[in-house]
Amino acid sequence: MITSNLLFSQWERIFKDPMTTAAAIDRLVHHSVILELNLQSYRLEQSKKEMKGKEAGG
Repeated sequence: MITSNLLFSQWERIFKDPMTTAAAIDRLVHHSVILELNLQSYRLEQSKKEMKGKEAGG
């Protein structure tokens, strides 16, 4: 399982080279099931809750 918060079109930020990016994506998606979840970040929500708790408590 591989997760990313970047769209495939943004993966050139990681690999820098368009050919490398295309090759990596091609190998990953071949015979794969892609689940795209457009949900709020769990970590971001937890962080916000923790910050509110710290502000209220101290």
